[in-house]
Amino acid sequence: MPLPLPLLSLPQPPVPSRLIRTLGPCVPLTVKRRLVEPVLNRTFAEPLEEGEFDALEGRRLSLSIEDLGVMLTLRLEAQRLVLCHAPGEATIRGGWREFLCLAARREDPDSLFFQRRLLIEGDTELGLMVKNLLDSREEGLAQGPLGELLVRLEKLARHTS
Repeated sequence: MPLPLPLLSLPQPPVPSRLIRTLGPCVPLTVKRRLVEPVLNRTFAEPLEEGEFDALEGRRLSLSIEDLGVMLTLRLEAQRLVLCHAPGEATIRGGWREFLCLAARREDPDSLFFQRRLLIEGDTELGLMVKNLLDSREEGLAQGPLGELLVRLEKLARHTS
């Protein structure tokens, strides 16, 4: 009969940000699409249906979450947001806490950009259009399953600060 290992000898689970940074580049685009696209398209169903994202038609926007080493490039295809390999014409760049503040509307989006905690690079007109679209959503993204995830991430951010 094997002897049980003492709890002290078990390795600690990896810090989530380190795990994401390590595994993120290894995850194929098809897997990212299955995880990310449904959440984005449910979250933005109303503005997509109302044509608010139409300016993204034929365009690409990248979101670079630098401290996690995550880069996602989005385009609009048949009234749906889809991930793609091609680089974005505009990039919104920042840390995961700043994106969390933007998504959960914990801070004014203009402040995040004016304080240079979030940056727009490349086609700034495209980046500002998307920023303004996100800013116009009164409830932010903190609704439904995505909202629950954002609340959990926010709690995690407080504990790791």
